Amino acid sequence: MVAHQYFDTPFQPSAPAAPPATPPSPPPRRFRKGLLAAVAALTVVGGAGSGAIAAALVAHAAPAAAATAATTTTAQSTTLSSATAEFIYAQVSPGVVTITSVVGNGQAVGSGIVLDTKGDILTNAHVIAGARQVQVTLSTGQTVSATLVGSNSAADLAVIRISVPASSLHPVTLGNSGGVQVGDTVYAIGSPFGLSGTLTEGIVSNLNQGGAVSTGANLSGLIQTDAAINPGNSGGPLVNAAGQVIGINNSIESPVNGNVGVGFAIPINQIRQLLPALEGGSNL
Repeated sequence: MVAHQYFDTPFQPSAPAAPPATPPSPPPRRFRKGLLAAVAALTVVGGAGSGAIAAALVAHAAPAAAATAATTTTAQSTTLSSATAEFIYAQVSPGVVTITSVVGNGQAVGSGIVLDTKGDILTNAHVIAGARQVQVTLSTGQTVSATLVGSNSAADLAVIRISVPASSLHPVTLGNSGGVQVGDTVYAIGSPFGLSGTLTEGIVSNLNQGGAVSTGANLSGLIQTDAAINPGNSGGPLVNAAGQVIGINNSIESPVNGNVGVGFAIPINQIRQLLPALEGGSNL
């Protein structure tokens, strides 16, 4: 088993990055116009013999048109991907919360998902482990205190509860992790480094992975993803292209306690089996 890194450390923001350099101006188009004029002149003046030369010149100019078509296709694909990401974010992010746990003299930050309009929130057990106070910040910015309902350290899962009007809660949709395949597009939403409401995109890199967790248990069947996951993402959702939660982000494999493209999520089908006990107050 591999010991994974976990996401329960505070974060101090660094200085903003320098703005990108201004891109160079496109080259002048005078050459292309001159080329076309030359082709026309050769065709008119030289007859059949110069037609071969003209055809060669036209063939030389063709790759530019092909490149333009390829660029257009790439741009359309990028636009489609962006539209999907915007849809996912609008649909899921209102149901993702930031969890702040007071542990000793410090704070740990993680994420969670709203399960229902009663105020039940699912997160990782290690996000709230040893906390003497837990606060939840909704997507609206409202912060309220939370109480522990149930916890399962062996599965690294916990349910906490907040008391707010049902209209303030936006439950997420739980999907089916049984059909997940390597190469599927996925999205992670959470509070990396305390930056709430952050969306990252990637693919499913592998399935049925395992590792030791900070709660002392060994997890198995984890979904591996290259979507950027960092400290603070723990407990947040891994979402498919239909906007359904297929996993709860749990850990990363990293020598620097930061994203290197190897993150892990607990499959939602495993979680469904444990939810009734967690919501019923079971603590294991």
